[in-house]
Amino acid sequence: MASSARSSSDFYTTALENHLVSMARTVESSVNRSFEALLSRNAEIASGVFITEPRINESEILVDEHAVRLLRRGDLTQEDVRHVVATFKINNDLERMGDLAVNICQCVISLCQSPNADTPAELVSMVPPVRAMVARCLGALIHQNVTLASEVLESEEAVDRQRDRAVEVLISAVKKEPVLATVNIQYILAARHMERIADHCTNIAEDVVFWLRGIDIRHNRNSPAIPPSIE
Repeated sequence: MASSARSSSDFYTTALENHLVSMARTVESSVNRSFEALLSRNAEIASGVFITEPRINESEILVDEHAVRLLRRGDLTQEDVRHVVATFKINNDLERMGDLAVNICQCVISLCQSPNADTPAELVSMVPPVRAMVARCLGALIHQNVTLASEVLESEEAVDRQRDRAVEVLISAVKKEPVLATVNIQYILAARHMERIADHCTNIAEDVVFWLRGIDIRHNRNSPAIPPSIE
């Protein structure tokens, strides 16, 4: 009987994981399309991100409901409980990443209605590292890979520095070229939205480590290397 209960629990935890992975892939697509829309100032691409948002919101609700049902079973192992707790938190971070992709696309719509100007090089240079953080954090989640999670954590400070540099340059441009103030303000907002996406990637990486290794590294960035396993 115990074996049957364990098998049932495994089925439900796998289903929960599949729901979360499906949501993660949708969010990654939305984030990448928002970056593409920003770099090309393409309203049509931005509009596609708006259309995807309700699906992400529905996925958030579905994952939460499934996680609650799983907790109510009462036959979970310690790792199962960590999995569910991490899922609640990751689910919220994914939904916020979807919202930030929409926010970037709102900047794009405003930019399309503003005077034309080249996208600042400092902003362009932010996109690849943030995109890489998104890919790695979701890879860590999907493949249950602590190494990828560690790489995300190591990338955070570099993205923060790039954000600071981009904002500094753009604020200076607002002062020097008032006629392009609206454009540069939208780029400042976009830079901050990208940095927030990177923050959520960090949160997800930390939660993956908690789920897989049972250690909380949120407020201890200078801790020793993450162990490969934990009893």
